[in-house]
Amino acid sequence: MSQIDSKIPEGPLAEKWSNYKAHQKLVNPANKRRLDVIVVGTGLAGASAAASLAEMGFNVLNFCIQDSPRRAHSIAAQGGINAAKNYQNDGDSVYRLFYDTIKGGDYRAREANVYRLAEVSNNIIDQCVAQGVPFAREYGGLLDNRSFGGAQVSRTFYARGQTGQQLLLGAYSALSRQIGLGKVKMYTRHEMLDVVLVDGRARGIITRNLVTGKIERYAAHAVVVATGGYVNTFFLSTNAMASNGSSAWQCYKKGAYFANPCMVQIHPTCIPVHGDFQSKLTLMSESLRNDGRIWVPKKIEDAKALQAGKKQGKDIPEEDRDYYLERRYPAFGNLVPRDVASRAAKERCDAGFGVNNTGLAVFLDFSDAIRRLGKEVVKQKYGNLFDMYEEITDENPYETPMMIYPALHYSMGGLWVDYELQTSIPGLFAIGEANFSDHGANRLGASALMQGLADGYFVLPYTIQNYLADQIQVPRFSTDLPEFNEAEKNIEARINKLMSIKGKESVDSLHKRLGHIMWEHIGMARDEKGLKEAIDMLKDLKKEFWSNVFIPGSGDDQNIELEKALRLADFIEIGTLMAHDALDRAESCGGHFRVEHQTEEGEALRHDDKFSYVSCWEYQGEDKDPVMLKEMLNYEFVVPQTRNYKK
Repeated sequence: MSQIDSKIPEGPLAEKWSNYKAHQKLVNPANKRRLDVIVVGTGLAGASAAASLAEMGFNVLNFCIQDSPRRAHSIAAQGGINAAKNYQNDGDSVYRLFYDTIKGGDYRAREANVYRLAEVSNNIIDQCVAQGVPFAREYGGLLDNRSFGGAQVSRTFYARGQTGQQLLLGAYSALSRQIGLGKVKMYTRHEMLDVVLVDGRARGIITRNLVTGKIERYAAHAVVVATGGYVNTFFLSTNAMASNGSSAWQCYKKGAYFANPCMVQIHPTCIPVHGDFQSKLTLMSESLRNDGRIWVPKKIEDAKALQAGKKQGKDIPEEDRDYYLERRYPAFGNLVPRDVASRAAKERCDAGFGVNNTGLAVFLDFSDAIRRLGKEVVKQKYGNLFDMYEEITDENPYETPMMIYPALHYSMGGLWVDYELQTSIPGLFAIGEANFSDHGANRLGASALMQGLADGYFVLPYTIQNYLADQIQVPRFSTDLPEFNEAEKNIEARINKLMSIKGKESVDSLHKRLGHIMWEHIGMARDEKGLKEAIDMLKDLKKEFWSNVFIPGSGDDQNIELEKALRLADFIEIGTLMAHDALDRAESCGGHFRVEHQTEEGEALRHDDKFSYVSCWEYQGEDKDPVMLKEMLNYEFVVPQTRNYKK
C-alpha cells in the first residue's frame, strides 16, 4: 500500500503555520478579480469561506440546498466553541488545547493540522465578537466560559444553548454583505450532484435546481466542498433530515480519497428514541454535563420499577444512585469525552440498569445544581434547552431528571485533505465536517464550530491562494466542454433509472432498514462477524433499492422523494465503505470500538504499532471493493499514550 504525502511544512510545531504563510504563493488584488471559486455549502465553514474569499477579491459562487444560507445545519449546534484564550486563568494555552484535541481523538489525528486549529482558535472569538455575536458575559462584562468534555479547563465560549445559531448569523451577515456587493452569487435550493474535472483538475459542478428540477452547470477555477457529514446514513441521528454525504461521495467517485469513514461520533446526551415513526433525534447539549450529574440506580429492582413506570427518578434516594461516570473517571467525572461517556451509558443499560420503558436511557439530573445555584441561575444558563426538553417529552426537567441516551451525531471521517485542505484532486478543497482532518477518532465537544470557522476564516483563504497563484493565466471555462456534457448526461441517466423503477418500497422504508443495519452492526460496538454480515446485508439492500424503490411524481420538477432517493443511493454505498474501514481497523480507538480489542476495564485498546495511520480509500468502480492507501501518523511532538480520564 502506497503512503500519502500530506504536505506538512518543516520546522517546529509552533512555527509551521507561520512559516507556511511566510513562504506561500499569493495572488495580487487585480488577479483575484479574474478568478472564480465555487463554494458548496453555507454552514459555518461554507459561509465563512465564501465571505472571506469574496472580501479578498475573488468571485465566489455559493450554493446551498436550503431556502436560505442561514438554515444550514450549523444553526442547530448548542453548547459552544472552544478557544485557548485562558480568560479563566486556569492554565489553558494553545498547546493545551492542541494536546487535549489530539488526546481526545485517541491519537489518530495529524499533529500539524490540530496545532494550527488551536493556534487560530483565539482569532475566531475576536472575529465573532467584532461581528456582534452575543456571547455570554460575566457580571463585569468579560466573556464567560464553561467546561466541556475532555478538558480540565474552561475554554468554551457560548451563547446560552444556541451558539451555532448566533455564530452562523455572524457568518451570514458577512456573507450577505458580499452578496450585496456582487462579489458572491448565491444559489439557494441547488444541490450539487457531481464535480466536473477538466485535465484532472476540479473545474466546476453539476447541480439540480430543487425548485424546478432543472440540471444546471457551473464552472470555476477551484471548487470548495463544505457540505457537512454523513451520519444520516444511520437514518436516526441528531442531524437535520436534509444533511447528507452526497457531495463528498461524488468527489470520492471522481477520485478523491475518502479518509477514516468508520470514525463517526455517538453523542452521549440525546433524547432517547420513543417510537417506530420517529424521523430524527434531538440533541441535548453537552454543556448540560457542566452542572447535570449522570446516574442510574444501584439496585436492579429499582431499575425494573423505573422501566415499568412504578417509580420516577426523584423517588430513588441519594444513597441508591450510581453516578457511574464520577465513580469510573474521578478526574473528569461527568466531563469525560463523548465516546467514553456513550460507551459507559451503553454498558449500564446493557447490564439492565436503563431507566425508561425501553431500558435504553440514563438520568441527567440537575437537582444538585438547583440546590447549589438556585433555579434562576440554572434557567439563565440552560433555560432554552430545558424548555426544548419539556416540549418534546412533556416532563419538567427542573423537577424530574432528564432521560438521555447516546445517538449518532458527527462524522470525524470525510474527504482526505492535505495541510492545505486540498483533496487528492487538484483544485478540489474540503472544509469543516466534510473533511477528515482535525478530530482523529473522536471529536471533543465545542470543536466542530471551532474547526468550521477556522477553516473558513483563517486557513483556506491562505492555502487556496497557493493553488490559485498558478491559475491566473487560465481563462474562464465554458460549461459546454465535453466533460460537463458527460457529467450531466450521467446524472440524467441516473435520475431516469430511478424514476423508471416504479417498485413497492418507499425511500424512507429502505432508509430505515439501512439505519437498522448500521446501528446494529456498525454502531457503538463492532466486531468482525457483524461487520462481514453488514457488508453482505448492504449489498442486498443496494440491489433491493435499485429494483424496488418507488418514487412518485416526475424527475423534471420539484420532487422531494427523488432528492431523498439520490441521497439514499449514496448512503448505502457510504455505509458499505464504513464497514470495510471498520473491518480493516482491528483495534479500538475513540468512537471506533471493536469488542475484540478492549482492556480488562472495557476501555478502548489501540494498537499503535499496526494502525497509526489515516486510512484513505480510493474508488475502484461500481460494485468493486475499494483500495486503501495509508497516510502514516508520525508523532514528533506528543507521545501517544493510553487515554486516562481517571486521574
